Amino acid sequence: MVKQIKLNENIIFGDKASPFVLLAGPCVLEEADRVRKIAAGIKEITDRLGIPYVFKASFDKANRSSIESYRGPGLKAGLKLLKSIKTEFDLPIISDIHEPGQAAKAAEVLDILQIPAFLSRQTDLLTAAAETGKIINIKKGQFLAPWDIDQVVKKVASTGNEKILLTERGVSFGYNNLVVDMRSLPRMQQTGYPVVFDATHSVQLPGGAGDSSDGQREYIPHLTRAAVAVGIDALFMEVHDQPEEAKSDGANMISLENLETILKEALAIDKVVKGR
Repeated sequence: MVKQIKLNENIIFGDKASPFVLLAGPCVLEEADRVRKIAAGIKEITDRLGIPYVFKASFDKANRSSIESYRGPGLKAGLKLLKSIKTEFDLPIISDIHEPGQAAKAAEVLDILQIPAFLSRQTDLLTAAAETGKIINIKKGQFLAPWDIDQVVKKVASTGNEKILLTERGVSFGYNNLVVDMRSLPRMQQTGYPVVFDATHSVQLPGGAGDSSDGQREYIPHLTRAAVAVGIDALFMEVHDQPEEAKSDGANMISLENLETILKEALAIDKVVKGR
């Protein structure tokens, strides 16, 4: 039985009586006007479809392929922009932290603290995030089997914080490629915590472009439908108004203009699976 994790009165992860929760936004914070445009566009769509929505964007991408790649505005400026998005659009916020020292400061703004996949076994980072009392979304490392997440969960729960989300984002499969084993979704739900499917990083080709990652966004709708059919609790998607212009992960991002179609299909499947 999957626990229900309550963010607010309208968003409860693991609630089978409601649609999946959407975590979505640009990969990294870019110009403020562009970020606002994306947030407004996604909110308009989710309001229309009745999908609970949490805005996502990273203030720092500390794991870019190249030293020359854009990382974002950083902690201070990034949290300021995220706070303005939160206030202007009345949206809860999720973003990544990369170091234990970022946890407390980030928790002043964020509703959900996200642990990047590459850092999913870092004990000090996990416990620092958990000690804030916020919901913690852990992205399962590309190097982990589904059952390996059990030990990660124990690290967070050891602090007394059991507000945990677990995200599948693909596992390493040969050079510059990921694959999603749909069996991992119900296996991770055996932990008792809600499971999120990351539809956009799952089609990423890490380092596939040499100095940056590549991607196969044409497969996002297919994997999304499959994951929702398995019975996930939330859906993670990186969305941009012009993915070709994105400063990070553009090759595996969804265009804002295509988002509604993908969500409508997913919502129809979700209703059948949950018997609503």
